Amino acid sequence: MPVITFGYRDLISLIGREISVEVLLERIPMIGADFHHYDPEKEEIAMEFFPDRPDLYSVEGVARALRAFLGYEEGLRRYMVGESGVVLRRDPSVSEVRPFVVGGVVRKVEMTDELISSLMELQEKLHLAVGRKRAKVSIGIHDMSRVEPPFTYKAVRPDEISFVPLAKEEEMNLGEILERHEKGIEYRFILEGKERYPVIVDSRGDILSFPPIINGQLTAVVEDTSDVFIDVTGTDLDAISGALNIVSTAMAERGAEIETVVVEGEGRMITPDLDPCRWNLETKECNALLGLELQPREICSCLRRMGYGCEEAGKIVKVLAPATRMDLLHPVDLIEDVAVGFGYEFFGSSLPRVQTTGGERPIEKAAGLLRDLMIGHGYFEVTTLTLTSPDEQFARTRMERVEVVEILNPISEEHVCLRVHLLPSLLTVLKKSRHRDLPQRIFEVGDVISGTRRRKHLAAVSLHSRASFTEMKSIVESILRDCSVEFDLKSAGIDAFVDGRDAAIIADGVEIGRFGELHPEVMTNFSLGHPAAAFELDIDALLEGKLDRVV
Repeated sequence: MPVITFGYRDLISLIGREISVEVLLERIPMIGADFHHYDPEKEEIAMEFFPDRPDLYSVEGVARALRAFLGYEEGLRRYMVGESGVVLRRDPSVSEVRPFVVGGVVRKVEMTDELISSLMELQEKLHLAVGRKRAKVSIGIHDMSRVEPPFTYKAVRPDEISFVPLAKEEEMNLGEILERHEKGIEYRFILEGKERYPVIVDSRGDILSFPPIINGQLTAVVEDTSDVFIDVTGTDLDAISGALNIVSTAMAERGAEIETVVVEGEGRMITPDLDPCRWNLETKECNALLGLELQPREICSCLRRMGYGCEEAGKIVKVLAPATRMDLLHPVDLIEDVAVGFGYEFFGSSLPRVQTTGGERPIEKAAGLLRDLMIGHGYFEVTTLTLTSPDEQFARTRMERVEVVEILNPISEEHVCLRVHLLPSLLTVLKKSRHRDLPQRIFEVGDVISGTRRRKHLAAVSLHSRASFTEMKSIVESILRDCSVEFDLKSAGIDAFVDGRDAAIIADGVEIGRFGELHPEVMTNFSLGHPAAAFELDIDALLEGKLDRVV
């Protein structure tokens, strides 16, 4: 979780009330944080905030939340928003590169050390937690006095434009920045495979930014900067809009004035849009989930302590949510804030009416014994991710493709579905361990998803110059004998293995596993330079009806 560090005195000045350090350290965790540390010499507080509250990733956001939570300024915080007259044009050329952009202007900014430090940390945390290391969201803050609007967001060839990137003195084109600049090297993966790269330029052709990589030195923010232009680009319009709202309101908390920008493209937007979002919360549903008997008036009171605007409408509470709350997806999120506003310390507790004793599930006990058996055979245990890709699970292993559970918003191309086999994950481990000495023998006991049901599997691979069908057969027979399982072996023509050097394991008429020598094509796909033999067993099927004997 993001750790936010800020000065005690700076926080107090933003709240506008004298509050002791002890009270702050006690109350801040109540709004969604864990205490990290306090440095009494520097008077610095470090809090670890929950990932679902990016509006708290700055001292300004914390101060805003505490003013409401502590009862000093309850209800919805509203900001005056003027018109800047600035236009940001989105060229169609960015559609296939980085399609979305929003912007805002903030004037009368007093660039104190505290604000500069807070903005840098806020950008960093938003890039990491919301922006997926800038791939989804990236933020640029520019000195307005150095450039001339209107601005244009467009895509150009890597060698078409040169400028001096931030913290450098020499001009570089976009391709050179990706090769030589430290930020270019760190974030070039985002633009990998793109023929054109995005830039933001002013009316004179001067470069403001090469998102999501680096800003231009021309618009670097300095101590006497008073007016700033904020650009946020990315692949998700809601995410970049929320990030813009958070950054601009953080500056406004220190007395700056927010102004809108007109974003022109296929349509027309005015950003930032700080109008509150409207929700309806049912009293009955709220009480049912919290186990309370709150009246609509009391629910409103709880939500005002969390910075919401509220009014009663019979048994319904009409809620106005701040535009900085990116985490609100469902009424249950509001109900959680009712609980926080009510105070977790007031919920009380009671002992369970029925006394029970916990215990390890039989399947987990059996899995533990199988681990011991594999270690006894000289295999090393590994643990891999349940998330994988169809390419790894099927194409590279020559296995028959079956239906998988897919992730709606995957974080990368390598993690787009839940695995149905353990073996591909083990082969990926061996691919990354090619520099290790042979023999390499590894195994894993882990979960796979068959249909929509979770099952536990055991898989192992032996990689060395003499790995063979016979080696795997002896290991499999030993395991099945120790589990008191009667079985038959049947030649199955499994594509992942060499034809004639593979077998299916049949118990009570049901296939419970497979083993054999890996096919040369599979070895090539995983860059393994030596023979390998492997097996995979379905532990649930293997031990069905036999758990008592095994455990």
